[in-house]
Amino acid sequence: MKTELATFAAGCFWHVQWSFDQVKGVVSTRVGYTGGHTVNPSYDDVCSDATGHAEAVEITFDPSKVSYGQLLDVFWKEHDPTTPNRQGPDVGSQYRSAIFYHNDSQRKTAERSRDAHQKTSDKRIVTEIVKSGPFYAAEEYHQKYFQKTGKRVCGI
Repeated sequence: MKTELATFAAGCFWHVQWSFDQVKGVVSTRVGYTGGHTVNPSYDDVCSDATGHAEAVEITFDPSKVSYGQLLDVFWKEHDPTTPNRQGPDVGSQYRSAIFYHNDSQRKTAERSRDAHQKTSDKRIVTEIVKSGPFYAAEEYHQKYFQKTGKRVCGI
């Protein structure tokens, strides 16, 4: 099976991971931190809002079963892309809306998708579309948090 990566930030990564885990064709997900300048940050580091990292989900998917465009549809549906550095009560740049593309095809698809969603929104979409960089996996207790705890606690 040939797989690809997709990386999205859309607020609390627990909720975002759970949402993508429900998608047929998603092989695996892991939560972590990306888009910043601190090497190998901890959750506490990222929560300080000083690392530049966003809480994000890295998705391994089978493109023969789900397209990158379909993953983007889930991304847009699962958060408010018009609130800068915030999702619900969660505030800070670590909760920003961002698409971290892995190749030029993903970048173009993300830009087209954003533009299409902008046409249907009364507010300006603030989602960043940036090249992916290092992804640092979050601590084990954050992985599959909703499944482990049964708690649905996130700002979304």
